Amino acid sequence: MNLLTVFHQGDAVLVTVFMLLIAMSILTWYVIALRAVQGWRARRDNKLAEAALWNAANWRAAETALADSGSAYANLARDGLSALRHFHANAQRSLGQACDLNEFLTRAIRKRLAQETGRHEAGMTLLASVGSTAPFIGLFGTVWGIYHALVNIGTEGQVSIATVAGPIGEALVATAAGLAAAIPAVLAYNTFMRLQRVMAQQMDHFAHDLHAQLLTQAGEIDGVR
Repeated sequence: MNLLTVFHQGDAVLVTVFMLLIAMSILTWYVIALRAVQGWRARRDNKLAEAALWNAANWRAAETALADSGSAYANLARDGLSALRHFHANAQRSLGQACDLNEFLTRAIRKRLAQETGRHEAGMTLLASVGSTAPFIGLFGTVWGIYHALVNIGTEGQVSIATVAGPIGEALVATAAGLAAAIPAVLAYNTFMRLQRVMAQQMDHFAHDLHAQLLTQAGEIDGVR
């Protein structure tokens, strides 16, 4: 059945259902493409930032190497160094005396880690919503098409192919449209959630290494005092 026929012959409710499903499908593929590109860039930038950090001669050189990087690893390193400087600058005040360096660094790095994890979850709510609601929206269009088929049968007083073919065809297309919007969203959601968990684990490992290195070499970092 030609989809354009639905827009020519369908009523306002059915056309609204199809327009909604089309919009959901477009948004789904946009998010898929956007997250795929962002995920690739994030993994690349994190790898470059990690290499730049651990290959630097000292922390001053590491800061310079990471100055233009917007990766999660670079942000973690900057926040860790900033927290270390802040702790030493306020060591004789109430803030510095409230906790030790280990706890202070842990809080600063954990906060940045949570922010980076949340930043990489953008778009997941949309994929989950489309995947869970699109089949039911398509089912609503199906029920509406069958309802019109029954109304036509009651109006005509007899059952014929011409009476029910149009509404039943529209109903089947509505079901297919709902599945076409939902299936890519569900598959993409599961894939990106898996990649998100892997990236979160990698960031967590990096954060632990950074935390240990900052504690070990706190007195050697230029400019902390």
